[in-house]
Amino acid sequence: MDHLIGEGGELGWVVLKALLLYLTAIIGFRFGERRTLMEMSPFDFVAAVAVGAIVGRVPNASTTSYLAGAVTLLTLLVAHRLITQLRYFPSMADLIDPPPRLLMAHGGVLEGELRRCGLTRNDLYGLLRQQGIEDLSEVQFVICEQRGQISIVRQTDRGGADPCLVRDIRARTSS
Repeated sequence: MDHLIGEGGELGWVVLKALLLYLTAIIGFRFGERRTLMEMSPFDFVAAVAVGAIVGRVPNASTTSYLAGAVTLLTLLVAHRLITQLRYFPSMADLIDPPPRLLMAHGGVLEGELRRCGLTRNDLYGLLRQQGIEDLSEVQFVICEQRGQISIVRQTDRGGADPCLVRDIRARTSS
């Protein structure tokens, strides 16, 4: 019977260890390069990997009961839900989500920001070519978004992008 439910005292430690590992992984990926995450936020990526590891390992581990695995899995899913809800508070969102980064402004490449995102000029130029950009002067802004996607805002005859679209990005790069 212990193989199915385990010992009651160990479940509290399982919850604590699972939660601490989850938070540690989120913090680690939060400060890592965005290329690692592709289009997932750090906490989504960590949750997906952790769920896969739990589902893949618990059934084969002779020293881990089903109940311990289920509690671990539920702990991670609840923590993921809580992190998702915390993102609605601006102070917490800044800690959880990486800020958008401005990679180009008015045709000029911002080398430091490219490096922070783990991109090279060749990566950037490839993305611009894919969008039909033939000259850097056509580009008002290139932004590495929170989930790793690259947004391109073209120069226009109307005077540029709506300030609401780029306000937060400008503020983050000016400091």
